[in-house]
Amino acid sequence: MTESDDEGTPRAVRSPSLLDAVLPLVLLALLIGGSLALFGLDALDGPIQVALILCAMAAALIALKNGHSWAAVQRAGQSALSSVTGALFILLAVGALIGVWNLSGTIPTLVYYGIQILSPSWYYAATTVICGVIALSIGSSWTTAGTIGVGLVGVAEMLGCSPAITAGAVISGAYLGDKLSPLSETTVLTAQMVKVDLYAHIRRQAWTSVPAFVLGFVAFLVLGLVRADDVQNPVGEEIELARLGDIYAITPLNLLPLLLLAYLSVRKVPAPLALICAALFAGLLGAFLQPSVMRDFVAGSGHAVIESLKGVWSAMANGFSIDSGIPLIDQLLSRGGMDSMLLTLWLIIGAVTFGALLEEFGLIKRLIDPLIASAKSTGRLFVTVFACAFGLNVVAGDQYIALVLPARVFRLEFEKRQLAPTNLSRLAADSGTVTSALVPWNSCGAFMGAVLGVPTLSYLPYAVFNYASPALSVLYGITGFKIEKTEKTETAEKAEKAEPPA
Repeated sequence: MTESDDEGTPRAVRSPSLLDAVLPLVLLALLIGGSLALFGLDALDGPIQVALILCAMAAALIALKNGHSWAAVQRAGQSALSSVTGALFILLAVGALIGVWNLSGTIPTLVYYGIQILSPSWYYAATTVICGVIALSIGSSWTTAGTIGVGLVGVAEMLGCSPAITAGAVISGAYLGDKLSPLSETTVLTAQMVKVDLYAHIRRQAWTSVPAFVLGFVAFLVLGLVRADDVQNPVGEEIELARLGDIYAITPLNLLPLLLLAYLSVRKVPAPLALICAALFAGLLGAFLQPSVMRDFVAGSGHAVIESLKGVWSAMANGFSIDSGIPLIDQLLSRGGMDSMLLTLWLIIGAVTFGALLEEFGLIKRLIDPLIASAKSTGRLFVTVFACAFGLNVVAGDQYIALVLPARVFRLEFEKRQLAPTNLSRLAADSGTVTSALVPWNSCGAFMGAVLGVPTLSYLPYAVFNYASPALSVLYGITGFKIEKTEKTETAEKAEKAEPPA
């Protein structure tokens, strides 16, 4: 095998050995395990990012050893960064939106009304339903978690409910919409990659997503009832509610930015633009509705227009901060800003670069091919697809790689075994999309942890939907339930004839 360098000179390159493919993964396990052992949950504040960069360098050295040029390594890295450009802009926009929504009163109003309406005994169940409905409407788990999810976690802290369980409920509801909404880009991508009709894919998805969501709802309902006696309904609740009303002008008008964001999402406006528009609109409303908050935030210059402009600009860049004298309120509202996402951006860049190098230079394929060959039964094939997708979420750090690569690699194998492509589209989405939020250094896990303010490892046990959904999908494959068959295609027959005899 040969490849050309930048000057067009052919270079002989070798296929990776099994040791080449295994070494980067062993190094990843050692470095991430070591960082967690040394730094605990603080490992996400830099040590894990360093581990991922070192693993990417190790993969690059293996590529060079096998004859690839440094220019090819650079191109692979550039393709990795280009693949997550949209995610990076969404992260920055969400950071800006959280800062401005705290400043302008949108999130405080959600918290104020939420405390009055929601009861601790059914709070977790209500959270997952609310997020599920919103995510189905707008098709984005990230937008759902970064907006209403932030408010719901804040309300949980005020009620004395567990932020970790609430974050798990937010993510469970958000990913229901990510899988079943025709507006979801991952749903559309999955259908396109496996070459099935979008609505046929969504109908098949419902067979695992709906039962998984029901299981999650029941689990959250039980958790709420069991833990209700442990929740202290503090005397300070009324004081804190009154204090929010003293600081902000609490009015339904503060929720207009949320309605605008929902409208823009339904109109399929690109997520970064929709988020920035909702942030700027909230800032404009806040200038009229919350002038005293604006003035206190920027230490007042005496000019209302300048104060508002400076306040919104600063909240978008560095987040909002407040000193109300009540620690819980200060902790809830003092956050956001684009700079709060920089550690997460660093994490994503390291993870997807490492994953792209593994894919580009055949290291992942070297591991997957033997797994396909050994998966003789339908059940084992389904387990293999799940292991591949989840493993890619761990080592590649990006749900799109974990979604696209299995869909591409296993599509022909499903055709050869006369398994309908809708089986693969459902399995790939169940295995690749929803499990991404369970990995701290994956772009989705990092995002959820950053915007909700709850470490990934803390909410992981409570993200019921995100492990019930793939478990059901694999169980269907093992038992044959809802597994559709099809006629063998001409492409599959040609591929079978082209295979060397065993």
